[in-house]
Amino acid sequence: MLSELISFLQTLPEPHILCDRDYRIIAANDAYRANWIDQTEVVGRKCYEVSHRYTVPCDQAGEFCPLQRSLRSGQRERVLHLHHTAQGESFENIELSPIRDDSGEIVYYIEKLEPLPGTRSQAHAQGLIGRSPAFVRMMEMVARVAPSDAAVLLQGESGTGKELVASAIHRMSKRAAQPFVAVDCSGLPETLFESELFGHERGAFTGATARKTGLVEAAAGGTLFLDEVGDIPLSIQVKLLRLLETGTYRRVGSPELRKAEVRIVSATHRPLAEMVEAGSFRQDLFYRLNIFPIFLPPLRDRGDDVLLLAEALLERVAGGRTLGFSAVARAWLARYNYPGNVRELRNLLERACLLCDGDEIRLEHLPAGNPGSLPTLLPGAPKRKSQGDLAELLRSFKGNRKALALQLGISERTLYRRLKAMGVK
Repeated sequence: MLSELISFLQTLPEPHILCDRDYRIIAANDAYRANWIDQTEVVGRKCYEVSHRYTVPCDQAGEFCPLQRSLRSGQRERVLHLHHTAQGESFENIELSPIRDDSGEIVYYIEKLEPLPGTRSQAHAQGLIGRSPAFVRMMEMVARVAPSDAAVLLQGESGTGKELVASAIHRMSKRAAQPFVAVDCSGLPETLFESELFGHERGAFTGATARKTGLVEAAAGGTLFLDEVGDIPLSIQVKLLRLLETGTYRRVGSPELRKAEVRIVSATHRPLAEMVEAGSFRQDLFYRLNIFPIFLPPLRDRGDDVLLLAEALLERVAGGRTLGFSAVARAWLARYNYPGNVRELRNLLERACLLCDGDEIRLEHLPAGNPGSLPTLLPGAPKRKSQGDLAELLRSFKGNRKALALQLGISERTLYRRLKAMGVK
C-alpha cells in the first residue's frame, strides 16, 4: 500500500506529504519539495519541524494540530497554519486525510497544503500580520468563508482592522479581480445615503443635475464593504434588506428595478443584537448580514503580535529611515493596553518617528515618556473627556479634526462620532 500511496502523491499538482502517526514525513511530492529547494531533505523529519521549526508538535506549541484532531475524530480535518516557506512565512490551509489499514486502524495521513492567495505580500503590506492563537483563529474563519458568496459580519472594537480583513476576504474570493468598494456608513448623512448607495437619475431631487452611478453598481461583480453598518438609518435599512434578499435595487427617481451582483461584507463596533432589541436596527436585516460572523480580537489579546506589528508598521511610517526600538521601548510597547488597537499603535509610532532624531525609538518618544501628550479619549478607555474638555482640546488644535484624531490615536470618523454624540460643534 505504501508504494502505491507514494506514487499517487507524485501525480498531484498541489503540495502533498505522507506522514505516519508519529508526525514523521514518509514521502513528499515534487510540488511540496519545490518549497524547500536548497534546504535539508524533508523525508524522515517531523512535519512540525519542517513547517514550523518547532521541537514539539503543534498542539504542544499553542496551535491546533490537524493530526491530533484526526486521531480523535477519525475523519479528515482542516486547519489554518502559519508555515515557514522558501519565500518566508505564509498562511496555508492544511487538509489532512487519514489512511487506514485492512483492520480499520489509522496508519498514515495525507496532508495537502494550499497557500492562501495574496496573504503574504498584500497582507504584510497593509498590516494584517500576526501569529497569536486569537489572530490565527480569525484568519481561519476568513479562509473558510472567503471562497463563498455568504454575507460576512465583522465585529470588533474600533481600530482592529475591519477594512483590512474585508479586503483580505475579497482577495481570497473568486471576485478578487473585480472591484472592492468600501462605504463609510457613519460618514453619510441620511439625506444622501440612498443616493450614494443606489445612485440617482437626473432631476430626482434638487441639485441632481446628472445621472449618478451608486456604490452598489460600482461594486458590480465584486465586494461591497459596509463599514459601521450600525449607523445606517432605519429608512435605508429596508432598502438594503431588499438588496440582500432579492439582489435588486432602484436608483432614486427611477421606477426601473436593477439587478445587483455583489457580495456584502459589513462591519461594526456597535452591539447590533442590543440595537435590534432597542428597535434601532431591523431584526431581519441583522439576520441577513450576520450569516457568517467573524470577531476581530483587540490588540491587547494578541500577545506577541504587538511587537511583530510594531516592527512592520515602523518600517512603513519611518519615511525611508532605518529605525529600531530600544529594549525599554519594546518592553513598554509589549505592556501597553492599546484601547485604540492597531490604529493607535500606528499613530503613536508615526508620532515617535517625528520626535526621534536618531536611529532608535526610545521611551521618551512614546506616550510613556510624555504622559500629558496622549489625552484619554480612546475607544474603551475607562475615562472620557467631558464636553467642555473636548471642546477646549479641539480649539487647541484650531478645529483640525484630523490632527486631533492622530494625537488621540483614533480615526477621524471615530472622533467625529464622539464629537457628535457629545454635542461638540
